[in-house]
Amino acid sequence: MPTQPLFIGEPALVVVDIQGGSAQPGKQSGIPHMDGAAGRIERAERIVAAARAAGVPVIFFQEMHRRSGVDIGRELDGSEDMHCVEGEPATDLWPTLRPRDGEFHIVKRRYSGFIGTEFEIVLRGLGVSTLVLIGGLTDVCVHYTFADAHQRDYYVRVVEDCVGGSSLAAHNASLNAMEYLQTGARRSTGEILDAFSELAAERCVDLAPATR
Repeated sequence: MPTQPLFIGEPALVVVDIQGGSAQPGKQSGIPHMDGAAGRIERAERIVAAARAAGVPVIFFQEMHRRSGVDIGRELDGSEDMHCVEGEPATDLWPTLRPRDGEFHIVKRRYSGFIGTEFEIVLRGLGVSTLVLIGGLTDVCVHYTFADAHQRDYYVRVVEDCVGGSSLAAHNASLNAMEYLQTGARRSTGEILDAFSELAAERCVDLAPATR
C-alpha cells in the first residue's frame, strides 16, 4: 500500500455543512444522524483555530435549498425529509463555525461540494493540493465531496472523529470506502492539530528575518 505524508503541497481545511441542524434530532432537522454532535463540534472548533493559526485556508460549505424545492432534486427519494431550507435556523452555519473576513463560504445545492459551485476555481486559485474534511454527513456530503476530489486528483484526508454519519454503521462503512480510495486518508483530530501546529512553526521560521 502507498504511504504518503499527511499534507502534500498546500493544504486547505474544508468544513462541510456544520449547521444548526447538526445537533438537532433527525425529526427536527430532516436528516438522521448519529450521536455525538457536541463533541464533534468542539473538535471542529479546535481544528479551525489551528488551521487559522497556521495560515491554512478555511472553506465553509453550507447546504441550502429554496423553499419551493426547485433545487432539491432527488434528495428526498431516500431516508431524508425536506432539509436545509433557506431562512430556517437549522440551515444557518453553526454560530462558532463561520467564516472570518477573507475566508470562503460556499453555498451548495447538492451533496458534493464540487457540483454547481466555485469550489474548484477557489482551490486552483489557492494552489491547494490536499483537502482536510470535517463535518457531515460522513456517508453523504463528506463522502461525495471526497470522491469527487479524489477523481480530480486531490489528496484528501478525512478527520474520522470530526465527521458524523447518518448512523454509526454508515459512518464506519463510508470511512472504510474513503480509505480504500486513498490509503492514509483516515486521520484523527490529534494528528491534524499536530500537523497544523508543525506547519505554523515552520511558517514562523520561514517568515523570520535572517540573522547575521
